[in-house]
This record gives sequence, structure tokens and C-alpha cells, in this order.
Amino acid sequence: MSLFGTISGFGTSGTSMFGSATTDNHNPMKDIEVTSSPDDSIGCLSFSPPTLPGNFLIAGSWANDVRCWEVQDSGQTIPKAQQMHTGPVLDVCWSDDGSKVFTASCDKTAKMWDLSSNQAIQIAQHDAPVKTIHWIKAPNYSCVMTGSWDKTLKFWDTRSSNPMMVLQLPERCYCADVIYPMAVVATAERGLIVYQLENQPSEFRRIESPLKHQHRCVAIFKDKQNKPTGFALGSIEGRVAIHYINPPNPAKDNFTFKCHRSNGTNTSAPQDIYAVNGIAFHPVHGTLATVGSDGRFSFWDKDARTKLKTSEQLDQPISACCFNHNGNIFAYASSYDWSKGHEFYNPQKKNYIFLRNAAEELKPRNKK
Repeated sequence: MSLFGTISGFGTSGTSMFGSATTDNHNPMKDIEVTSSPDDSIGCLSFSPPTLPGNFLIAGSWANDVRCWEVQDSGQTIPKAQQMHTGPVLDVCWSDDGSKVFTASCDKTAKMWDLSSNQAIQIAQHDAPVKTIHWIKAPNYSCVMTGSWDKTLKFWDTRSSNPMMVLQLPERCYCADVIYPMAVVATAERGLIVYQLENQPSEFRRIESPLKHQHRCVAIFKDKQNKPTGFALGSIEGRVAIHYINPPNPAKDNFTFKCHRSNGTNTSAPQDIYAVNGIAFHPVHGTLATVGSDGRFSFWDKDARTKLKTSEQLDQPISACCFNHNGNIFAYASSYDWSKGHEFYNPQKKNYIFLRNAAEELKPRNKK
């Protein structure tokens, strides 16, 4: 039975694969649970690139570990390997050929994990925790970009202990994304910088933030010609901005929308507003997923400006999400994100990674 093949779908018929549902609401969407999930909050997820046959999922956690699973078309997950840092792992990414995984940690280092030999070596150093890590594959160079709370963006060629380049940031790096030839970095104090990566990385433009609250996550999107053309930026105030780099009509084309809020907007009751913890674009349809501290994921069509779906509420926040390379699998992590402080932390609660068939639900609505 192929859950993540091209034609199958699960959960659509209304019957659960797992028999009768209990009152437990850790998995209200009846999605597939990844086996041997991390022992502390999961901060980042990343699927292997299309160059690798099959699907491999990487997760980094606050237990200082990075784990790799093979995800079979049946939905079965097989733990393959893990590596350790000496601090929480805040970000992970793959090399374009799928042979290596790069990891960024609060231990102020980044590592390169060679999956075939299962060896990890340090490739980067900062003066503060490393919040973001991305692989850049340009025609004339390839490197790893790290963004840190030490207010620098550094570029490493993985063979030298010294960076190829260091760019100063106005503030601490909070989130970043790369789709060659574009990078975007969002910082503390609502800083927002776009970089161009051709020939060598350089600052392209500083943008006044379209959001009024702390930046939390960012994802670049592409146009119909498969070129990066803008980004979606999420904040801690349940809002996402869609921002084009060079739109024909900025006032009309750029917009923001509210999400991950409870109690509707038209009631007199106060509204609970949650952080947007992750944004991921579907690699085929160009629609997007957001996940939040409210314990829900939502799917959106930015072009039609409509919501396609919102999940039932999980019993803890969704801390990260990603799609696999062909968009058939949506992975999301259920973990406490400390958004309500230590008094809401329950060490008895497990952390989960769920896998959902995303082939159908992220198709854009039929254009009228």
C-alpha cells in the first residue's frame, strides 16, 4: 500500500488506519507518527533533496541531537542515524546532492554530517548560538551560510576553519531562507535584508518590515518561471506578510493576513493570538503551509488569497514543518515551544513528528 505515492491518499475516507480513536488529542488529524522521535522540543525539520532516491527526514531538537529517518512510501519510518551537538540544534539543511546534512546549534558551531560515513565535523564557529543554516549552490561556488545571534552572517566553504565572507547584520539573526540566487534574513528589532548570491553574496536591499511584531519565520517563494520572486514572513502575532521583491504594484501585490488565532475576529471575547512557528511552500503548487503555537497547521493559496484547510487542534504547539521534494508529504512537529513560559511546560508530554499526505489538500482552488 503506497501512502505517499502519486495516487493514494489516506485519511480521506473518514476511517482511521489506526482503528478507533481515543480521547487523546495528540494526533487529532490521524496522521502517521514518526518512530523514535526526539526526547525534547523539535526545532527544525528538513526532507532530503530530489537527487536522493527515496525520502529521508532530518530533525534537530533541544536534546542536542540530530536524527535521520527513512520514510518509505508505505508511511513506515525507519530510524537511520543520529549525531550530537553540545547545545540545542536550531536549524538543519541538506547539500544539493543529498550526501551531507548541515546542523546549527546553540553551542555556537555548525557541523557537516556525512551520511555515508556517519561522521560529523565542525565547519563553522560564531560568538553566539547559530540560528540558521543554508546550503548555497551557485555556478561558480558552493558554501554554507550561517546566521547567528552574534549579529553576523557567515559563509563557509566547509574545508577551511575561516569563513569565505562575513556580513554584519543590524541585529541578531532570527530566521532566514535561501533559494539561489536570493537569500532573505530577518533579524531582531524587525530587521529584514535581501541578499543576492550571484558571483558572491552581497546585500541587495533592506526592507521596512511589513509586520509590527517580532519576526519568527521566513520562506522564499518562486514565480511561474521557477525563479525566486518574494517571501512570506511570519511573526509572533499570528500574522504572515506576503512580500514581492519587485512587484508591478506594491500597494496591491504585497499584503498580510491573520492566522493562528482563536475565538474568531467578530466576537466581543478577547482573541488569543499565537506565534507563527513555521512557513513552507509546496514545491509543485506554490501554495503554503503555516504552523503555530496554537497547535494547528493551515494550508493557504496566496494567489487566490484563500485558506484551503485548517487542522484540528493538537494538544501542544506545532514547532516546525516542511514538505518533501515532490510535495507528497507534509511533516510537522508537535512540541512545547515555551511560548507560555515554564509553568506550561510538562516534561511528561512526548514530542511527535507527524507525516501527512499533502498531494491533494494543497492544490489551488479551481479558478472561477
